[in-house]
Amino acid sequence: MDNTATDRFDISQFEASRNRLASLAYRLLGSAVDAEDAVQDAFLHWHAADRQRIKVPEAWLTKVVTNLCLDRLRSAQARRERTAGAWLPEPLLDGDPMLGPADTFEQRESVSLAVLTLMERLAPLERVVYVLREAFSHTHAEIAEILDVTESASQQHLHRARRRITGARRGGEEEVDAASARRIVEEFLAAASSGRTERLVALLTDDATAISDGAGLTEKLLRFDTAQRIAAVARAGFTPTPAKRRLAGGTPAVHYALVNGAPAILFVVGDHVIGAVTFDITGGKIATVRGIAAPARLVRLTEDWRQHEPGAPLITRW
Repeated sequence: MDNTATDRFDISQFEASRNRLASLAYRLLGSAVDAEDAVQDAFLHWHAADRQRIKVPEAWLTKVVTNLCLDRLRSAQARRERTAGAWLPEPLLDGDPMLGPADTFEQRESVSLAVLTLMERLAPLERVVYVLREAFSHTHAEIAEILDVTESASQQHLHRARRRITGARRGGEEEVDAASARRIVEEFLAAASSGRTERLVALLTDDATAISDGAGLTEKLLRFDTAQRIAAVARAGFTPTPAKRRLAGGTPAVHYALVNGAPAILFVVGDHVIGAVTFDITGGKIATVRGIAAPARLVRLTEDWRQHEPGAPLITRW
């Protein structure tokens, strides 16, 4: 095989692993942009390596991507960004290959916005071990090899990660019937857009939380922690006005969608998603509402939406 043919073969080997590597990096970093950067860096490592000496390319690439992400999680810049109070996971439209394996509950849960947010509380090694074990079913022996730690250390990191995530959950960890989830979200939208505060409160759990990135205009996330306050904010935010249409650049169509496996409302102008509101539902009520409208967090979601064939919008003249 000549060099050109060898290079093509090696590139095809890498491309065969790209989606899996990207879904690993996304779970580790919570950002599609950062995940794509990590995968591209891994390709450069792959291209520069003596590939004839790599016995198991998939294992080698997994180790490279994992450690690139671990370096990122440990970096001073990342710590500043993620502790500044303005960090939320980047939402992805269901069907995006970056969401990766979804055969088990653990795999689906590991890419939910709820768990991606909770994983920010973990130490970098705890997060890496949790993802490798829960989402990708690596054995502790394999994880030890990837991270250059002992199997015992891997087991300890997993134990701490599971304990912290389980202890911090506020709901949304259960799987909800798709039809029921859609009905609850449609009721929330109808109540919010018509100003029915009492109905909004009734749809929320007693300890419900709402989080917003303020469209990227604030340095810290906006948080609301009572059902009455969340209802008031939702009523104000969802009630259409001419000023909001001008700010949006047109009249948004409001669509129902699934984002990171959770029910969501998307505000779409033309073919551009200008806002996403996601919901964690537990016990038939809404436990968490997340509003994401910072343009940088919606780039990939918008790209996927343009390839999507949406159903009829919930509201056509918002």
